[in-house]
Amino acid sequence: MDLDRFDIPRFLASLPLFSQMQPQELVKLAEGSTLQRLERGKLVFHVGQPCEEFHVVVLGQVKLFVISPTGMEKVIELCGPGHSFAEAVMFMDAPYVVSAQTLSESLLLTLTKKAVLHEITTSPDFALRMLAGLSRRLHGLIKDVEAYALHSGVQRVIGYLLGDRMNEGEVASESITVNLPVSKASIASRLSLTPEYFSRVLNELETAGLIHVDKRDIHVPDTASLANYHPR
Repeated sequence: MDLDRFDIPRFLASLPLFSQMQPQELVKLAEGSTLQRLERGKLVFHVGQPCEEFHVVVLGQVKLFVISPTGMEKVIELCGPGHSFAEAVMFMDAPYVVSAQTLSESLLLTLTKKAVLHEITTSPDFALRMLAGLSRRLHGLIKDVEAYALHSGVQRVIGYLLGDRMNEGEVASESITVNLPVSKASIASRLSLTPEYFSRVLNELETAGLIHVDKRDIHVPDTASLANYHPR
């Protein structure tokens, strides 16, 4: 991809946060942004670093993580194309509370705090959409805490494979294929599971005939059966 020819205003318009902005507003916002291509394993920022911007993944995968005092890594979030991160910390005038690292070659769009604050002061609608985005992020974190506290490891893995289908009531019967965008170890950490336990759950589900694992592709022949699975 030729970065010099990348249409930043058009990309911003494709994101829910900016979709209702006027063309001239998108141009101004784009003027306060930068594109950067990062190799796999590159730190985007680290805990304690001043936060004066937030980021949107254009291509690739980024993990947000923390390191415990014992050296254990905990993945907080996995961000793919179209996902933004660090908005909340940017408004807090506080340093980053997590670190971010690319899991593959990635293209990131970085928007400065100054540019965002200018749009907030001139567009109440933009401010409301920003608040809605932060609220969705908070809601997601609350659901994570609920899942870790109330759901078994098997239920967490099934919830990950079925995604939003689990939030829509009764799961319809259909066949799907889920591609794991990152390593099993990263997904396990995101679900607060060990890599070994995550692999055991996949083996259990495959033995039960509920999934078929082909490297990073997981085929689910019947989503309803998977959703209703209860280990003995």
